[in-house]
Amino acid sequence: MAPNTEEPKVVAASEVSTPEVLNGPKDTKLLDGDEKTYDDPEAKQEKIKYPRSVAFIIGTEFCERFSYYGMKAILTLYLHNELKYSEDDSTVIYHVWSMLCYFTPILGAIIADTFLGRFRTIFYISIIYVMGNAVLSISAVPPIFPDLGAKIGVSLTGLFLIAVGTGGIKPCVSAFGGDQFVVPQQERQLTQFFSIFYFSINAGSLISTYVTPILRDNIHCFGSDCYSLAFGVPAVLMLIALLIFVLGYITRLYKMYPANGSALTDVSRCIAHAISRKFKSKEKKNHWLDHASDKFDKELINDVKVLLKILLLYIPLPFFWALFDQQGSRWTFQATRMDGQIGEYTLKPDQMQVVNPLFILLFIPVFDTFVYPLLARCNLLKRQLPRMFVGGVLAGVAFLVSGFLELKLQTTYPVALNSGETRVSFINGLPCEVNVDVPWDEKSITLPELQDHIFKSIPINEANMTVNISLHFDKSNCGNVKDGHDLYEITLADKTAHAVLITADTSFAQVVNIEPPDDFMKSQSGLPKLRMLFNLGMVHFNSSVHLVGKFDTYDFPIEETPQGYISGTEFQEVEPDSYKVFVPNREGDPVEILNTRLHVKLGGVYNFLVQKSLDDTNNSTTMKLFEVTPSNSVHILWLLPQYIIITISEIMFSITGLEFSFTQAPSSMKSVLQAAWLLTVSFGNLIVVIIAEAKFFKSQAMEFFLFAVLMFVDMIIFAALAVTYRYVDEVKDDDTSGKRQGVDNECFSDDETKF
Repeated sequence: MAPNTEEPKVVAASEVSTPEVLNGPKDTKLLDGDEKTYDDPEAKQEKIKYPRSVAFIIGTEFCERFSYYGMKAILTLYLHNELKYSEDDSTVIYHVWSMLCYFTPILGAIIADTFLGRFRTIFYISIIYVMGNAVLSISAVPPIFPDLGAKIGVSLTGLFLIAVGTGGIKPCVSAFGGDQFVVPQQERQLTQFFSIFYFSINAGSLISTYVTPILRDNIHCFGSDCYSLAFGVPAVLMLIALLIFVLGYITRLYKMYPANGSALTDVSRCIAHAISRKFKSKEKKNHWLDHASDKFDKELINDVKVLLKILLLYIPLPFFWALFDQQGSRWTFQATRMDGQIGEYTLKPDQMQVVNPLFILLFIPVFDTFVYPLLARCNLLKRQLPRMFVGGVLAGVAFLVSGFLELKLQTTYPVALNSGETRVSFINGLPCEVNVDVPWDEKSITLPELQDHIFKSIPINEANMTVNISLHFDKSNCGNVKDGHDLYEITLADKTAHAVLITADTSFAQVVNIEPPDDFMKSQSGLPKLRMLFNLGMVHFNSSVHLVGKFDTYDFPIEETPQGYISGTEFQEVEPDSYKVFVPNREGDPVEILNTRLHVKLGGVYNFLVQKSLDDTNNSTTMKLFEVTPSNSVHILWLLPQYIIITISEIMFSITGLEFSFTQAPSSMKSVLQAAWLLTVSFGNLIVVIIAEAKFFKSQAMEFFLFAVLMFVDMIIFAALAVTYRYVDEVKDDDTSGKRQGVDNECFSDDETKF
């Protein structure tokens, strides 16, 4: 998530109040026709009450950010696990959607400034937003959309509506809050409002990023993880946001201004006209924009010149967001391959995204109070552009850290089978030691009672190959098992992991190649994968073995198969936990297997054997867990260093960049710079899409290193552009009316360059 890209627009005095409000009485018309009159602040310096309307705006923003980041936290895994996209395709869709979320603010700003005004724009587009959340939530209900194609289509439609909604209101809400204040009398309160507004953004994202994955994983709907409920909660929060916003209107507290034209459209028209005139006219000008002087006033042309100089510095900025926004995609997938167990609690992979807003809230006061003043005493990073440069470099460092961590994780991943390979796991269910002779190994393998042995790679020359194996065991000391065949036949398939169970039917030894085969690759979600192997004699078919944990219960059905009473189930993803096991008796009633627990951990793949007793001295049921693939061994908290570095990077790059954009831009161009800043986020996500689709490397670690190197090169380009930039001197001058004024940024002053 990128809470700082939602930095509220700091509204200048000229933008918050019209000249009539500042210089004399003004009748501000509300939508319902009521009128309010504001006294001239020069004539009457009375204390103006803090506008109660901002409480509704803050509440609206909190609920909207809760909705947005809650949905975004689980989106990547939903695309991967439920819609069955690959990790690369899930990453592409996630970043295309993020790109759209940061492109639509331009449309929202134009609609608000040119046609509807801020209130109506927020209201109408929020309805689209609510509809998008509702559509996405409904698409995740399996009974409604059992067909994957229809489910994908409806889900992507919902995401598109959400992108239009969140982007459309993004540039309007904070500015609408600023409209509620009268300046210069309430400048201090206005600054306080933006601080509270920014806090509500991070508070909403912090809470929702933590809560939404819990809702998904701990409440089961229709036999599967309940993404429908997890998406439904953000939908309800967005509806609440809309209701809170409307309530502020019903109580007649809002101060609203009509649409009065968009600076963005004026800038576009000025540039287009200047380009057109330059090609048509032979007259030489000091600057190509001066060709627009026949239609546009000099002040606008000068402001556009300044704007273009700042936009030149924006060219390298998208690459920062290409790295930053991968917290919700590549870094989340990285977390699925790590161990999230912290005592009795399990940290979900997508919950790691909560670290960023948490550290943002903690680090901002630390940097403002201690870090920046200390660096200033050392004459370091006193200017904005050097801070942005260091922030960008730190983003590259964060990806170096993630790359080295991925190299460590790669040593824990199971190796996929190539063509011409097969895999066999022998499981001894007999109550005695067994020696197994196999044709691909000269040595016999010895399997103690209830132990297994895995051949991870066996050469195979055919798509399906039948081989013979032989068993040797002490028939006089093997419980009820008194006999067996000299040879047993099993079939091996190419690129398949086989589970071969050695057990007995009454007194005769059996070797059963369990169907379906082992699915030894780790789960896409990071949860443990578990399936049951069973030999329960005459237990009724269509009954189940129950696993009961602290929070969840899972059923493993005993169904009739071509293999008869000795068979296996499909793999299920389960929560990491310690489970009691209940097996059905001959009447079908569940009976607990005493003194036995199944312990499964994140990332592990397991078979568990439930078998009738094969020992004369024991009539109980035997249960044993076998590890197919080891659980995740690298702890998820090793992600903290890269999250801490990227958060510090965000503070130095994003927040400082917003400050730079505001202080350096002419007052008439501040809203245009805000739109341009949001566009850098959009283009950053496009970069991720291009690199993910290019598939330069099979190794994820190498891709992380590629992003780091490109970020360092990008910052060199940024430094080359920044070193020629000259800051505007910010001074406070009183005009004839005594109001606070700023100095327009002429970009090039007589001061030396300060980078």
